[in-house]
Amino acid sequence: MSMTFFSRWRWRAAVSAAFFFACAAHAAEPSFAPSAELLAAARKEGKIVLYTANFLDTEQAVVKRFSERFPGIAIEIVRAPTGQLITRVKTEAAANRMIADVIDFTDRIQARGMVALFAPYAPPNAADYPEIARTTDRLWPRSGNAWTITYNSELVTDPPKSWADLAKPEFGKMHLGQTVVAAGGGPFARAMFERKVLGEDYWARQAALKPVLFPSQAPMVDAMIRGEIGIAPLVTVLAIPLAAQGAPIKWFFAPEGVPVTVFCAGIARGAAHPNAAKLFLDWALSREGQTLMVELGSFASMTNAPMPPGVDANAIKTWYPDDDEIEKIFKPWTDDWNKAYGYRQ
Repeated sequence: MSMTFFSRWRWRAAVSAAFFFACAAHAAEPSFAPSAELLAAARKEGKIVLYTANFLDTEQAVVKRFSERFPGIAIEIVRAPTGQLITRVKTEAAANRMIADVIDFTDRIQARGMVALFAPYAPPNAADYPEIARTTDRLWPRSGNAWTITYNSELVTDPPKSWADLAKPEFGKMHLGQTVVAAGGGPFARAMFERKVLGEDYWARQAALKPVLFPSQAPMVDAMIRGEIGIAPLVTVLAIPLAAQGAPIKWFFAPEGVPVTVFCAGIARGAAHPNAAKLFLDWALSREGQTLMVELGSFASMTNAPMPPGVDANAIKTWYPDDDEIEKIFKPWTDDWNKAYGYRQ
């Protein structure tokens, strides 16, 4: 069977991705050194089950590097949007059959409410992480995403220049895409930024352009590469590596601000492989592990962390949502967004 253009592109991208990720994985010399006792205990367990809302390509690159550093410890990835992961974790906990060892997702508010499902944990370098980046004393920012405006460079010859442009009719004609806020903490943070910074009528003005709604970022960027949509907000961990691999997309940070979403990761209470889980998180939160995440397009919360490739920290205006405010507005603002865009869950 002959491959379609998109299939051929995905095949080439997979090859390019392998090279890109391999280079990123070796960008820094190993600096993390676990204790002999922890390493022996982790190797005896021999496995980690990682529940993650991060993107599969990113996590596969992380697993590749971890496996090179610590042979003999397999990592099984369970990837799903944050909402699905939360439901799965709660169900497993209620049945006293926790499968996950490490859990990493974006909804910090819900994480606060289910902190009892996580074991006490802090990395050896806990002091490198400011208090604002932590979600309770058990959940830590293994990764983070910043929002770009991304467009298909083969379709869009006169691209937008700002978030405000994404509510103008001329850009609506270029087939806008948008991720629904129900997808998780990241899309809600982006929507919160839009309403607070761009005005309370921004959602209504953009919704009037009939953007194509997607349940998560992954299918949306696939649609952009296929040319089904032209422009959309896209997170750095997708935009940066895909553009580097030669996908027909370009991205930029808008002048009004760059919304940043901080993940929260911890060890599940009752995890079957607690020592392997601790080794993984200790490494992931070390400067070595964070350097890798940054090379893959993530924004790190660690003090004095480097920026992703092509990002000048002095040239962007980052915007972080306030967790306490999110807790108060999440339900009514989600309802408002769904009504504005005509979205039914």
